Amino acid sequence: MIYNLLYALHTEISAFNVFRYITFRTIYAGLTAFLICFVLGPWLIRILKEKQIGQYVRRVGPVSHRDKAGTPTMGGVLMLPAVLVSVLLWADWTNLYVWIVLFITVSFFLIGFADDYLKQTRKRNRGLKAWQKFSLQILVAALAGLVLYMSPDFSSSITVPFFKTITPELGLGYIPFAVLVIVGTSNAVNLTDGLDGLAVGPVIIASATYMLFAYVAGHVRIAEYLQINYVVGCGEVTILCGALAGAGLGFLWFNTYPAEVFMGDVGSLPLGAALGTVAVITKQEILMVIVGGVFVVEAVSVILQVGYFKLTGGRRIFRMAPLHHHFELKGWAEPKVIVRFWLIAIMLALVAISTLKLR
Repeated sequence: MIYNLLYALHTEISAFNVFRYITFRTIYAGLTAFLICFVLGPWLIRILKEKQIGQYVRRVGPVSHRDKAGTPTMGGVLMLPAVLVSVLLWADWTNLYVWIVLFITVSFFLIGFADDYLKQTRKRNRGLKAWQKFSLQILVAALAGLVLYMSPDFSSSITVPFFKTITPELGLGYIPFAVLVIVGTSNAVNLTDGLDGLAVGPVIIASATYMLFAYVAGHVRIAEYLQINYVVGCGEVTILCGALAGAGLGFLWFNTYPAEVFMGDVGSLPLGAALGTVAVITKQEILMVIVGGVFVVEAVSVILQVGYFKLTGGRRIFRMAPLHHHFELKGWAEPKVIVRFWLIAIMLALVAISTLKLR
């Protein structure tokens, strides 16, 4: 809104020329999202407590987590308005990619909300059935993938990190590939959301990383210099990434150990889906395996644990899955697990950024 209203006046008031810079608008989108979460956070926590919207802890979870029962959850309802308001204020409303990411984010927010709502009404840690949740996610992601595939300026080839000449063309196969990236990232973030601040920390780091990739992919000269895919209009997605990072920081203020509020599926599902969609739009889909390495390892640990348990008749690879519970049961204090996972996320982000030159 600010961009569309004020930048149009730059020919008459030269000071408004600053609004054409993506970097400027990204900074203020991040600050706006942070302030919305920071200011409204205490109010939301109070409302959640009054409504007795608390966390239901799995009986099979670590014993130390039983103290978390009753902690306000569904805090993710704070993050969506923060991101939406920030993006609508600072981004270009005519940009297709911005609306695609917002469509995915809102849709997955609704799926997560339905899941959390059912958990509250049933008074147990059971929401939507798995097939219901995945069906809705796949449908929404497929719609976004189809729109991207049909966009005349969008390429259906994929980028392989570290290899500038390997760019497989998927054709129609790009749509299910995009679905895999979006749905996979969404659920990987959801699985990581098991400790105070554990998921939102890497989300902030991944958002900041893709902020850089969105900017360079949308800048024709930088993209040509780095020999990466130039995506027309992708630069505006930088602002959305800034809003995601800012909202994440604002939420972390209240979600850091010991957490005053949990994000719930209503937060983790849309955040992961938004990151996956950004990865698709920036043509850095496979890079999500590195940028979101913490999410990937957490998801893989669950898959391996369940598969091995079924194949061996009850034996386990880890003491408990997802992986963060394994380290808890090994005796690591919860804050130590959280901070060490954050550190790993930062290191992986740096490796991902290095691929811009190591090609």
